[in-house]
Amino acid sequence: MLTPASGLTSTALQAIVDLEQRVVAHDGGRLKLEHGVLAERSGDEVEDLLWWDGDRLVGFLGSYAFGPPDLELAGMVDPSHRRRGIGSELLSEGLRLSARRGYARALLVATSAGRDFALAKGGVLSHSEHFLVLGETPVGAPVEPAVTCRQAELSDVEEIEALLTRAFGQPARDVAGRLTTSQEQTLVVERDGTTVGTVRLSRFEGVAAVYGFAVDPCVQGQGIGRGVLARWCRQLRDEGYERVTLEVAVDNESALGLYLSTGFERSATENYWEFAL
Repeated sequence: MLTPASGLTSTALQAIVDLEQRVVAHDGGRLKLEHGVLAERSGDEVEDLLWWDGDRLVGFLGSYAFGPPDLELAGMVDPSHRRRGIGSELLSEGLRLSARRGYARALLVATSAGRDFALAKGGVLSHSEHFLVLGETPVGAPVEPAVTCRQAELSDVEEIEALLTRAFGQPARDVAGRLTTSQEQTLVVERDGTTVGTVRLSRFEGVAAVYGFAVDPCVQGQGIGRGVLARWCRQLRDEGYERVTLEVAVDNESALGLYLSTGFERSATENYWEFAL
C-alpha cells in the first residue's frame, strides 16, 4: 500500500535501511538515499513515499530539494516485489508531488540497474556523476600557512554563491539553508583573508561526505584545492570516519584527476534522468 509521509519515524527510517540492504545485496552498487537528509525531515510537507506490504517496507521514493529548479528523486523496490507496478506508482506519484510543489523538472537518480526503468518511463539522461570513496589517507605537505578554512556565516552567502557559479557554470542552490545543521557545515577557504574556495562537509552515522568543493577559477592550478582536500580528508580520518565520499560529474576530468590523485577511488556511476513537469 502506498503511504505518503511528511516526516519519518524511527521505525520507517530503519525499514528504509533494511530495504536498502536487500536491494544492494541483489543489485550491487549503492543507492543515493541521503540518510542524513531523511533523518532531518521537517514534517511540514510530504517528501517521501513508502510502499508497505503489511509491516514490511517493499518500496520507497524520497524527494530531495537542494534548490530550484530541480527536485531530485531516489528510490528502490524490493527485488521480491518487482514487476508488480510498485516502482511505476511511486514514480508517478513522486512526479505529481514535484509538480504541485512548483518545480520545473525532477531528476531521478539511478545506477545502471535503473536505466531501463527510467527510459521506459520517459526519462531523458541529464548528466552522470562518479561516486568516489577515499582509500588510503592522503599524506604530503600541509596547506600553505596563508590558506585557512573557517565556518561560513550568513554574510558569506552571496560571495559563496558567486564563487560556486563561477566554478561550476550554473547558479548555486540553497547555500543559506545549509550553512550549519546537526550533520552539515559549510566552510570558507581563504588565502591571506580573501575568499578563494568553499567546501561543505556532511557527517552522519560514521560516514563523512564532501560536497560543493570549489576553488575560484582565477586561482586554480596553484595547489589550493589539493592542499585543502588532503587536509580535510586527514582531519575526517582523525575524527574516526573511515568512510569518506564525494561525487563528481563524469565530464569534469580535471576535478576527477585531483580526487583520484588525493586517494579517492571510483565506486559507482550514477545517472540523473530528467522528467519535465
